[in-house]
Amino acid sequence: MATLTSESGSGVGVLDKTSLLLGVLADGPASLRTLSEVTGLSRATVHRLALALENIRLLTRDAQGRFLIGPRIGELAEEAGRDRLARSAGHVLAELRLRTGASARLYRRHGGLRVCVAAAEGPGTGRRVRSAEGVALPMKAGAGAQALLAWEDPQEIARSIRGAAFGMVTLAKVRRQGWAQSLGTGELGFGAAAVPVRGPAGQVVAALVLDGPVTLMSRAPGRQYGGLLIDAAAGLDTGPA
Repeated sequence: MATLTSESGSGVGVLDKTSLLLGVLADGPASLRTLSEVTGLSRATVHRLALALENIRLLTRDAQGRFLIGPRIGELAEEAGRDRLARSAGHVLAELRLRTGASARLYRRHGGLRVCVAAAEGPGTGRRVRSAEGVALPMKAGAGAQALLAWEDPQEIARSIRGAAFGMVTLAKVRRQGWAQSLGTGELGFGAAAVPVRGPAGQVVAALVLDGPVTLMSRAPGRQYGGLLIDAAAGLDTGPA
């Protein structure tokens, strides 16, 4: 199995090793053995670092004892996302919920994760903890991940789609359409549509997502709601030009 290396280290060994561990776990849970093999670090080093990170809630474990990203990561990302964009999203998300009956969410990208920084749950859809504010999800599936990645540079796209549920062709289509969609990716029977939110210089700074049961979203959620989402994204406050 190939190992990871830190191409642009911080110069502080423990931070660079921690970064390697988090980079692996951004793709999902991993055992101690897998973390050691992928990072090239010794099992003893991985075990020591993982236990220390678990103590401060940056890592946690699943029912099989595998390590995964801990709740503190989401909390820190959510706090960092409490800028004017996240604050301005409340009324936009509420309006989308009112007009569609679906749940509206705003995601920011943090490395290999997308973090929900604001949400308005649609009536009757139930509170889906998996997508609640502060929850961090891998950038490997879903309309939100597609919208966040589609306008990255080709090298970053190639790196990020390794092991993803979508590829270059899908992201090229997202760029042409201006919106992304997914069906049953995060939860069976649910569909989602997403569009990029652009900053003052035109860069993608977030993804605006609408999701709900397929009975509400249809089998073509992007076609049905893409235009509405594009208009709503234009109304978000991303800062001065």
